[in-house]
Formats: sequence, structure tokens, C-alpha cells
Amino acid sequence: MSTAKAQLERLPKSVQVVLIIGVLALAAFPLVPMESTDFYLQMLTQMMILAIFAMSLDLLQGVTGLVSLGHAAYFGLAGYALAFITPADTPIALWWSLPLAAAGAGLAALVIGFFVVRTQGIYFIMVTMAFAQMVFYLFFDNKALGGSDGIYVNFRPDATAVGLDLDNKTHFYYFTLVVLIAVYLFLRRVLFSPFGRVLAGIRVNEHRLRAVGYGSFGYKLAAFTLAGTLAGVAGYLWAAQTGFVNPELMGFHMSAHAIMMVILGGMGNFAGAIVGAFTFEYVLHLAKDLTKHWQLLMGGFIVLVVIVAPRGLLGLADKFLSRNKEAGQ
Repeated sequence: MSTAKAQLERLPKSVQVVLIIGVLALAAFPLVPMESTDFYLQMLTQMMILAIFAMSLDLLQGVTGLVSLGHAAYFGLAGYALAFITPADTPIALWWSLPLAAAGAGLAALVIGFFVVRTQGIYFIMVTMAFAQMVFYLFFDNKALGGSDGIYVNFRPDATAVGLDLDNKTHFYYFTLVVLIAVYLFLRRVLFSPFGRVLAGIRVNEHRLRAVGYGSFGYKLAAFTLAGTLAGVAGYLWAAQTGFVNPELMGFHMSAHAIMMVILGGMGNFAGAIVGAFTFEYVLHLAKDLTKHWQLLMGGFIVLVVIVAPRGLLGLADKFLSRNKEAGQ
């Protein structure tokens, strides 16, 4: 099996149709009258934010082949950036605070990546986790940065310049949906650009790529920085929605959370990260409602998916739809 096929980079038309239906369903959801609408709007908004976070990691893990156990550091840093730059008595403008927070996360990724991408394999994994733990304890042990209790975001950002009121849950929902779609389209464009093809080449055979004249260090550092910036976008939205940030957003568990979402949906195509995020969060909510031993259910579910669908849920869907198509011919 070719690497492109194993990664399911080019989505079959049948899978594309299913994904388009899913996007239309998300767009129509707030228009459906039902009880507890606000609760479900908030839950779906958080799923979309985590989907953006998972896509940012997929650029590293699925496309470039770099497994990071510290990706949550950039997610949390952007959230803290929003909390620190928001005045105590007035909202801050969305149009400049979002780019600033994302750029701050990207700058941190650039500095950390300068050292991290010099390593490979298990050493890369451990160094990313080490840097993330350093960032975690910097905030956890420092009362001036909020300490272990975290800090509140006093106001949601002001988006009146684009005709939105982010205090309105429906407005925030649609804004997040637009950002999700924009990030997906951007990353798909990156994936099939010359830059993205080099990143895929690094995953497949970095030594051969170097032999034909490509300097992999610069490409890996650029991918690491871009992934950190997009994780910052997700972290900003998370802080804006919840109104609170704490060091746990930067912790190992949050990074592992993203890794499981990427693996669950299927790596290397970004749509898998979205499907994985929604599925993981839904099963997580379901498991918590069923039993206090929900960790056992989640662990069993992940193991089952990895065994039954090594290419993730999108790979399983592709296999199922292809089989039905062949049976109908």
C-alpha cells in the first residue's frame, strides 16, 4: 500500500459527500428548535475548537511524521495571552487580539522548535514533552501568572467590527464554524503545495529527501511553527468561550487528548482530525454519563478502533463505502 493511500490524503468522493453533509448539519443545527439548545451549542462549539487543535497536530503527526507530546503548550499559551491582554473593564478587539495570541503561540513554537527539530524519533517525543512540562510548571508554580488555580478572561472579545456578538452563543458557534472551515481549507491547500509535499517526503523518507537537496531542518521548523500557531488559534477560542484558563490546558493529558483524536479519525488528511475530535468528545461524554469508570470504556474504545480501523474512522468509512460500491456493480 502506498503511503498516500495509507494516509488517505486524497479523500474519495463518497467520503467527501459524507463530510459535506456533516458541515451542512452543523450549519443548520442552531436553526432546529429543541430543548437545552444552549448546552448543545456550547458542546458542539467546544468540539469544533478541539477539531482545530487536532488539525494543527495532524500537520506535525500525520503529514510530517513528528509525534509531539507537548503540543498543548501552544494551545494553553494563546489562552493565557487572551486573559492577560484583556482589560479588566472592557472587551478587547477580536481583529487584533486573535492574531496577536496566535502569533505569540507561534513564536513560542519557533523558539522551542529550533531546539526540538534537531532531534529525531523517541528523542523528539521526549524533548517536546520536556519543554511542555517546563511551560506547564512555569504557570503552575507562579502566582503572578495565576498559579495552579488559573485566571479568568474578564470579557469575550469584541467582534462588532465583523457584525458579531460573541456573547451570543449562536454567534460564537457560527464564528467557530467559519474558523474551522477556513483552517481546514488552508491546511488542505498546504498539504498539496510544494511545501506540503516536502513535509510528506520527510515523513516517508527524510534521508532520501536530504540526498536530493532539501534541507529538512527548515521545513520541519516551519511546520512546527505553523502547527503551534494554529494550536494558538484553538486555544484563543477555547479561552474566549469558557472565560477561564489554567495550567491543565498545557499539560500532558491535553496533548495526549489531541493525539488520540488524530489517530481515531485518521491521520494525514485533516478531515480525519475533525471526525476524530467530534467522535472522541461524543464518546467521552457518553462514557462519563454511563459510569464513573469511564476511563476503562474510553481506553477500550480507542484500542478497538486501532485494531479494527488502523487508518482511523475515515479509513474504515472509505473501506466500507468502497466495498458497497463494488457489491452494487
